[in-house]
Amino acid sequence: MKSIDLASVDLNLLVAFEAIFQEQSVTGAAQRLHLGQPAMSAALGRLRTLFKDDLFVRVGRDMKPTTKALSLAPSISAALHQIRQTLEDSQVFDPATTQYTFAIGGSDYVGAVVLPKLLRYCQQFAPGIDIRLISFDKDQLGELFEQQAIAVVLGTFEIPPRLTQQVPLMQEHFVGICRPGHPLLAQPVLSLEDFATLPHALFTLRRDEVGAIDRALAAQNLKRRIALTTPYLLTLPALIAENDIVAAIPARLARQFVEQGKVAQFDLPLSLKPWSISMMWSQLSEQAPPNRWLRRTIQHICDEDSH
Repeated sequence: MKSIDLASVDLNLLVAFEAIFQEQSVTGAAQRLHLGQPAMSAALGRLRTLFKDDLFVRVGRDMKPTTKALSLAPSISAALHQIRQTLEDSQVFDPATTQYTFAIGGSDYVGAVVLPKLLRYCQQFAPGIDIRLISFDKDQLGELFEQQAIAVVLGTFEIPPRLTQQVPLMQEHFVGICRPGHPLLAQPVLSLEDFATLPHALFTLRRDEVGAIDRALAAQNLKRRIALTTPYLLTLPALIAENDIVAAIPARLARQFVEQGKVAQFDLPLSLKPWSISMMWSQLSEQAPPNRWLRRTIQHICDEDSH
């Protein structure tokens, strides 16, 4: 098939096509694009010549699309959207005045620990910024980045997808939580053996029953009873407040639960290494001004929280 020489095509005709398609009126399309009706009628004539089809025919007061126009509309709309997005991304990004929506990948830990501070910062310095917290499967991260479905993702990543960068944001470590008044709180020192005999709740996204605590206990020839698994960290306070179940969770989240008065905190009788909560992004958007601003802002928020 012979390729079309775009230099010979007025791409403004595609804008005219979109306007007529959406307005179903030559007059309405002309008003939308701030053109005179004769100019819009001329554009329709050129479109008909270009595509060798009537494209729009009058039915009553409306200009109804032909089968050819219906088949062209999705591709033309997508092409114009991409052009507009490209032009918008090339503009100077001013968070103080720009309206923009960011999709951030993260668990409910991110929603509880990072998001409140980010929203508070945006309300003060970037009032036009909206945030969408997106859940994700780590195996699909590469696809989500390639589709630009998320701007950044926060979490722990052992095997990052290709064409991504990541930076550590903060260190985390496990502490124990239980209901206020739990008998273990009366013990001067909680032994490892007594800890292992308690019924435990385990937060897991992969539906398994083995976490860092279990691996550490196995090294001491001990095994705990997992009485409950949940993929939702924020369900733990209500569950633990009404039962003798205990759980090991990230310290920042435990601090929030304790401050809310729902649970009590205790030190684990285990020596566990801390881990990093990191921020990951795609190299495809690394230089985009909005993405750069978001990454700097999240790093600033997390740096303040660590001090």
